Amino acid sequence: MSNRILVIDDEAQIRRLLQINLEHENYLVTLASTAREGAQMAASHQPHLILLDLGLPDKSGHELLKELRVWYSNPIVILSVLNSEADIVSALDHGATDYLTKPFRSGELMARIRSALRNTKTEQASSTIRAGFFVIDITAHLAKREGKILKLTTTEFNLLVLLVRNEGRVLTHQFLLKEIWGTGYQTETQYLRVYMAQLRKKIEVNPNQPVHIITESGIGYRFQS
Repeated sequence: MSNRILVIDDEAQIRRLLQINLEHENYLVTLASTAREGAQMAASHQPHLILLDLGLPDKSGHELLKELRVWYSNPIVILSVLNSEADIVSALDHGATDYLTKPFRSGELMARIRSALRNTKTEQASSTIRAGFFVIDITAHLAKREGKILKLTTTEFNLLVLLVRNEGRVLTHQFLLKEIWGTGYQTETQYLRVYMAQLRKKIEVNPNQPVHIITESGIGYRFQS
């Protein structure tokens, strides 16, 4: 069964380009040009993923994102000409799964979509998470890389679980600090950098050239297996 994707973008040329590329990958595509139309189609078509532009004519895409996240739990990928750190961080903090700036490369977009959909399908009640070389047993509080047990502290283990559960998604500094340490730590970015450095030493082959925990400068971190 093909995945349904809703495109919410006010530029007809972009909508058409996305429709052609997505249908070529066998996705079922629905198009909307306004926030109001997009919200209605999200409710009626129940898409597996939404591609959302932030510059909509009737309402800010940021506002629509927040409204959708009240009830819509599937991936929302932002496609926008807005490339400031503030816009990216705001979107990710309000529930965006990923963020690409226009103009974007079609191949990269398709890879991000596949990653987002794959992560959604693999999220389950099972206590075991598998991602590439990594196997994490939540119940046993055990993490392995290529079959070798990783000696992690409780905080490092929780960080790794959060990163792996959101593979491919940029997690902001504020989100990570809030989820692991609580709301009182959301400005302690240096604190987070110390723990990320420690975690990299334990899971990366070369911590100085990480391939699993990728830094998104000024924004946060992305895990890739």
